Amino acid sequence: MSPVLAGGLAGLGTALGVLLVVVRVAAIRRPPLAARVLPYVRDVIPATPQRTGRTGRAAGLVVGLGDLVDRLVGGAASVRRRLDRAGLDLTVRDFRTQQVLWGLAGFAAAAALALLRSWERPTAPLPLLLACVGAFGCGVLLRDQRLSAHVRRREAAMLAEFPTVAELLALSVAAGESPVAALDRVVRRSRGELSRELAEVLGRIRTGEPVADAFDRLAATTGLGVVARFAHGVAVAVERGTPLADVLHAQAADVREAGRRALIEQAARKEIAMLVPVVLLVLPTTVVFAFWPGFVGLTLSY
Repeated sequence: MSPVLAGGLAGLGTALGVLLVVVRVAAIRRPPLAARVLPYVRDVIPATPQRTGRTGRAAGLVVGLGDLVDRLVGGAASVRRRLDRAGLDLTVRDFRTQQVLWGLAGFAAAAALALLRSWERPTAPLPLLLACVGAFGCGVLLRDQRLSAHVRRREAAMLAEFPTVAELLALSVAAGESPVAALDRVVRRSRGELSRELAEVLGRIRTGEPVADAFDRLAATTGLGVVARFAHGVAVAVERGTPLADVLHAQAADVREAGRRALIEQAARKEIAMLVPVVLLVLPTTVVFAFWPGFVGLTLSY
């Protein structure tokens, strides 16, 4: 294959990837009327908004690629669980579509680099095509890693907020309020990831779901053991009428103690890393300042 043909194919792939990205961004930038109204009438009209024209065909192509990625990669249950733990209002299909868009962005970048390389030095098209396909795969995997990182950040924030929220709930319950009333007070007074989770639990309770079932669902969906124990404790307290304030105080104290232990362990692991600037920077500078005047004096004496 001639260099001109290889460059043309690489340019065509680049243009196709950029076109798909631009079309998708333009399609999702302004949601249609049906998408804005449907969440409020979903129980009445369980329909899915349809797009027409070239935008609809391009969006359908991206969604089809997302379904193909889902069939090849698998793990839809794991993705659904991580989306719930990350607090993202996305379906598995939406996430797969985002993975395809990230992959197309990587494919376009690799195709552009391949086109520039073919202009400078003609090479075989097969390695360039494999590099573009690899960039597509890297984009798909990078979006998956970003989701996992989002889950870790959110759960770390929830773990940091838990002692304060648990103490506030314990104080409200000890003051004579019911668990639901205490939960409502804490949700209205606090901000954070854990407060958002508790707000969802409170919303399910207000729509008629039993309190114990709502907290059991929170325990089943969360990835933090301490939040799961908290939810189980509240569910048991509501079902059996056991004291809740002491349990919440004990759980908050356990989380604070676990945080102190984790901080001490992290400091112990970083002790060697802390010695690096001392050994490589501070100690040589001290030695130079200590011996350099004497060395200069000996040099001048000679």
